[in-house]
Amino acid sequence: SDFEKEKKDIEEAIIKLRSAIKKLNNDGKEKILNAFTLVNKNFKRVFENLFGGGKAKIEFLDINDPLNSGIQILASPPGKKLQSLSLFSGGEKALTALSLLFAIYLTNPSPIFLLDEVDAPLDDTNVGMLCNFLERLKSETHTKFIIITHHRITMSKMDRLYGVTMSEKGVSQIVSVDLEKAIEIDAN
Repeated sequence: SDFEKEKKDIEEAIIKLRSAIKKLNNDGKEKILNAFTLVNKNFKRVFENLFGGGKAKIEFLDINDPLNSGIQILASPPGKKLQSLSLFSGGEKALTALSLLFAIYLTNPSPIFLLDEVDAPLDDTNVGMLCNFLERLKSETHTKFIIITHHRITMSKMDRLYGVTMSEKGVSQIVSVDLEKAIEIDAN
């Protein structure tokens, strides 16, 4: 009968759909585990570079279900024990977060990377470490880093500065300085 044929067709469609969902979940799980492994490897390396030592790792809260699991960040700056990010100082949290951000970026570097006031919560020493790290990243990846900042140390380490000035009330102008050319001119 038509009813039996339709019932059989629906049952076959359900079996095919469940099979497709299982395959997608398996493929998704494999991809997320591969990406997670790469990000974790980069995170360890970037953290050690930014902090000048220490250890860091990310873990799934539920390794059996990585597609729905949260992630825990564990780190230990030099001289400290491995602990949760919530126990860090503001500067340590910022550098650890930047380490993870750069770890993700390094899995697939882009030609342009915009950073907005990432140095604001850092003290001068940490700003210097961040700038040195960015210089190494620039040479490794050929990425153009655009950094929005008010920090004098960060500005002093850049190749080119752009600023906005108001020479007369209500009229803004953009000013550009190529620091490498300025140094060449000063040397002559």
